[in-house]
Amino acid sequence: MDLNHSFKVFFVCPMVLSLFLSCKNNFEEVKKIGISENEPIGIAEHINLKYTDSGRVTANLKSPKMLDYSNREFAFNEFPDGIDLDLFDEQNQKSNVIADYAIVYDKTGIIDLQGHVVLSSTNKDTLFAEQLYYDQNREWLFTNKPVTFRTGRDVINGKGFDSDTKFTKAQVLEIDGIITLDE
Repeated sequence: MDLNHSFKVFFVCPMVLSLFLSCKNNFEEVKKIGISENEPIGIAEHINLKYTDSGRVTANLKSPKMLDYSNREFAFNEFPDGIDLDLFDEQNQKSNVIADYAIVYDKTGIIDLQGHVVLSSTNKDTLFAEQLYYDQNREWLFTNKPVTFRTGRDVINGKGFDSDTKFTKAQVLEIDGIITLDE
C-alpha cells in the first residue's frame, strides 16, 4: 500500500466525514438571515381596509402606515402614524375612532390607542382620551388616563374610563365637570 494513499485515507476521510456530520438542517435559521428581530416583517402604506360580514361593511380602517411584527414571539401590528376607523352597526350607523398611534396585540386581542384619541358613537357621544385600550374579546374600553366624555349637554372629566363599546355601561372614574340634572 502506498504511503501517500494511506495518508489521504487516514486524514482526508475523517475531515470530510466530520464536515458532513457537523452540518444541521437549520432552515429556520437560514430564513432569518438578513432579518433583524427588531425590524418588521412587513410594511404597508396608505391602508384602506374594509371588513365585511355577509356582504355588509362592518368596519373601514384607514392609516398611512402599518408595521407587521408577526415575526416576533408576541406578535403585533403597529400604526405609527395613527388610524381612522369607521365602525358600522346593524342599522349601518357609523361610529368613529381616531388616534395618533395604535398597536394591536394578536394573542391578547388588546388594541392600545394613544395620542389624541377621539371615539364618537352613533348617538353622538364623544370620548376624548390620551390613551384608550380596547379589549376585542370582551368588547370593552378602558383607561386610567385623563378623559373627557361628552354626552348630550354633559361634559364629564375624569381620571379613567370603563365602558362597553355602545357606552351603555360607561363609567368615568374620579369625575368632575358639568352634569345636567333633571328636577
